[in-house]
Amino acid sequence: EMDYDRNKALLLELQRAAGTGNDRCADCGDPDPEWASYKLGIFICLNCSGIHRNLPEISRVKSLRLDFWESNLIEFMRNHGNLWAKAKYEAKVPPYYYIPRSRDCMVLKQQWIRAKYERGEFLDTRVCQDPCSAGSREGCLWKLGKGRRQFQKRQFLLSAREGVMKYYNKESKGPKAIISIETLNAMFQVEKIGHSHGLQITYITDGQTRNLFVYHESGKEIVDWFNAIRAARYHYLRTTFPNVPEPELIPRITRNFVKEGYMEKTGPKQKEAFKVRWFCLDSQERSLMYFKNPLDAFAQGQVFIGRRDEGYEVRDDLPEKVWVKKKKPMITLVTPVREFVFICENDRKQREWMDALNGVITQL
Repeated sequence: EMDYDRNKALLLELQRAAGTGNDRCADCGDPDPEWASYKLGIFICLNCSGIHRNLPEISRVKSLRLDFWESNLIEFMRNHGNLWAKAKYEAKVPPYYYIPRSRDCMVLKQQWIRAKYERGEFLDTRVCQDPCSAGSREGCLWKLGKGRRQFQKRQFLLSAREGVMKYYNKESKGPKAIISIETLNAMFQVEKIGHSHGLQITYITDGQTRNLFVYHESGKEIVDWFNAIRAARYHYLRTTFPNVPEPELIPRITRNFVKEGYMEKTGPKQKEAFKVRWFCLDSQERSLMYFKNPLDAFAQGQVFIGRRDEGYEVRDDLPEKVWVKKKKPMITLVTPVREFVFICENDRKQREWMDALNGVITQL
């Protein structure tokens, strides 16, 4: 009994100890981790502990508060810890490799944990791949076909050296599309695509954003594709902007939409009926795109969002001459050209959208 309480107190002290990195999950950075791997000597969050549980040869987990900790395990934890593990297992993470945070999807976290501890991909002894060779990949992905009806297996080819990504139909002799790495982006979209390995690839063609929705049965394979696209993008950015410092380049490799979801919108005369549309806000491109359906290849339209000093503003009321039957929360997006009126489902959604739009307006 005494040992149990004393060891628990020692363990919680270790978790909070300054200069150890133990106050955040070793794998996703979530604050105040309540679990630990006593085989690796690291403190981790509940979600990451579930992934470690599936790797019994490498990791064994216990709860800091609910399980009994023997004195020798406490000693082991004291001699190791999160900063020690980071120095060992993350010694050579390439700059383009995506390190997941706690809010990221499960497959990214699973593969990050496996890459670190199971495959030892970032140990000091490993030779770092150069981004040009890392940004080259070939293989099949399941791609959502026309009319959003079904996924079909398609051959994809990525070449950082040529600066393109291509994909092929069974029927076509040449590539169905040649995508420039300059405008290529990839983001995980698990819920939208309805697959735990769902990836959305976007690029610009003829001045329009084009969406491709893909997945692979293997979690490792889809995360390898994602990081290969990031390596190709990194190589492109390094070459195109040689003087831009690394910390500024990294966030530009790939990006997620800052907000997505349904709102209703009316037309330019503001007398047209309100129609439900799926909206995506891209802060890097300063673009609010809207689609009839979330899985459409092309947007129906998009609104550029400039800065406040250029005449852009978000309001929670209606323009003077506009009258609406529905008593629902409204948003008016003011641009120098026209005012866009949106209806939100509820107050929370209205607040989220206004915060997201204001975030873009106030960014430099």
